[in-house]
Amino acid sequence: MVVEPADEHPDAVFVEDTLVVVDDVAVVTRPGAPARRGETAGSAAAARALGMRVVTLEPPGHLDGGDVLQVGRTVYVGQGGRTDDEGIRQLGSLLTPLGRTVVPVRLGPVLHLKSAATALPDGTVVGHRQLLDTDAFPTWHEVAEESGSHVVPLGGSTLLIAASAPRTADWLEDTGYDVVRVEIGEFEKLEGCVTCLSVLVSGR
Repeated sequence: MVVEPADEHPDAVFVEDTLVVVDDVAVVTRPGAPARRGETAGSAAAARALGMRVVTLEPPGHLDGGDVLQVGRTVYVGQGGRTDDEGIRQLGSLLTPLGRTVVPVRLGPVLHLKSAATALPDGTVVGHRQLLDTDAFPTWHEVAEESGSHVVPLGGSTLLIAASAPRTADWLEDTGYDVVRVEIGEFEKLEGCVTCLSVLVSGR
């Protein structure tokens, strides 16, 4: 499903920041940048159209979906400029009844957690350790390029990755994954990455 355009919000293409989806629940975030909060209405409408149960974070908490990395039943949440302690607390209160454990991760000089790390289907977290505290992750692999930190699982052994991370893509293929390389140079100019452009929804 494509979220309705929000021409008055130029960052709305980075839809990941507006929703956190767990099972059949869509958590509408409260972005840390006030100018982006108008983006959430379209994402909430798309989630309702998919038949999801929609819940919303409330003031004064702030949380961007790009700070949320789900690995199995553990939900890692970046603690930094765009997501604060109250946003993490509210997310935890919503996800704990769904059997999830929320783990804060202290960020370094990076906008979002998923700008620094993402996870492979086997649970291995890949990224750059100089951008965040990696102690929270039980498995870690340091990648060759910063954009190699961003992978999107497409189901089975297939992964999406930016064409700007050829060495990481080669390593993933050597590891046994089917890798789809996509050119997103225009989005990368705006500090975007492959994970920013979608929200994964299972079974719909």
